[in-house]
Amino acid sequence: MTEATSESTSFRSFLIVWAGQLVSITGTTLTGFALQIFVFVETGSVTKLALVSLAFVIPSVVFAPTAGSIADRFDRRLVMLISDAVAATATIGLLIAYMLGPLQLWQILVATFIGATANTFQDPAWNASIPILVPKAQLGRANGLVQLNQGLSIVLAPAIAGALIALSGVGAVLLIDAASFAVGVMTLAVVRFPHYERTAPGKVEVLDDLRFAWHYLRQRRGLLGLLWIYAGVNFLLSATAVLQIPLIISFSTETAAGVVLSIAGVGAVAGSLLVSALGTPKRLIRAVLLGILAVGVLTALTGIRESLLLIAICTTLDFFLSPIINSSSQVVWQTKVAEGVQGRVFALRYMIARIVSPLAILIAGPIADGIFGPLLETDGGLASSVGSMIGTGPGRGIGFIFILGGIGTVALAVAGWSMPRVRNLETELPDLAGRP
Repeated sequence: MTEATSESTSFRSFLIVWAGQLVSITGTTLTGFALQIFVFVETGSVTKLALVSLAFVIPSVVFAPTAGSIADRFDRRLVMLISDAVAATATIGLLIAYMLGPLQLWQILVATFIGATANTFQDPAWNASIPILVPKAQLGRANGLVQLNQGLSIVLAPAIAGALIALSGVGAVLLIDAASFAVGVMTLAVVRFPHYERTAPGKVEVLDDLRFAWHYLRQRRGLLGLLWIYAGVNFLLSATAVLQIPLIISFSTETAAGVVLSIAGVGAVAGSLLVSALGTPKRLIRAVLLGILAVGVLTALTGIRESLLLIAICTTLDFFLSPIINSSSQVVWQTKVAEGVQGRVFALRYMIARIVSPLAILIAGPIADGIFGPLLETDGGLASSVGSMIGTGPGRGIGFIFILGGIGTVALAVAGWSMPRVRNLETELPDLAGRP
């Protein structure tokens, strides 16, 4: 087999897996949106809604080190296949619970936790597989396609979920999700990944692997600095993301929330298509930091007033920038980290970047319900100051959280550019992975 034929076969394998993951991710997003609506409408509690998000995030922190160790030691395709199968089982279990009686919050939390655990094991295996399937020159476009999956799922899921809930209830959504996982499993079952360097299989020593990955990053200060910037941004944006639906519903309807998020998903699709067609910008770090700065501005503007149009525009532009930012960052990590250690390093990267998300999600609800909400009521403590600028009443406390989160995100982008090791990362570190 010639080198060109081998590369063509590998890229075809990537496209098959990518297509299966598109269907699977759409089903997962469909269920996630439907369950958020279900919990918030049934309970009226932002805090209980946040618990669902928390159940999704916690596994990415707790199990990430183990997931990275397994991704480096075992067949990454097989890891992904098993992960999809476990996630499908959790969804089917939730569907059975729904059919047997009223769906309980604890059942939603358990199923979400299991599904998120499966995703945690799949993520490092999938992201570390892309450089072995795709030539280095095509990494930007490949990552753009991966981001496109997220964008398309955001466009399709809210509208489909809203219609299905209205017509058939949550059960129909869960059934479609289970079927989507089956597609993901089948596509993984029919492909084979090329040979790649990996750690010899053996006993998984999580603490040793964590120390190895940490030492690896400490020797590459630019990557470590970029990671801390991402962790800070994730903290702030996790707090606002979980409040997006309550922000809209506070002055409009559940249907409007679905429409806004579907429109915003078009932005994610457009950004993903742009990267898929043209690749990532040549100056990757500049693209990442400028993108983060712009997202901060847009997040702050989202909270300024009760306007579906303003929220839709800001969220759409935010979603447009996200695949460009994420693809650029992903190419940096996929080329600057050696092939055989990417599972462990990526897992530690995800764990650090996301470890703050559970805290942000956990406190977002109580802060919105118990602090800023009351302070920005018509007779609240901030009514005459902040309230005079952004308004008072239901949802204005959430709006103020968006403003604070946006300002903090802008500050982190500026801080990243002020660090020479981060700013010059692309030139200071050599490329260590990726097919020629």
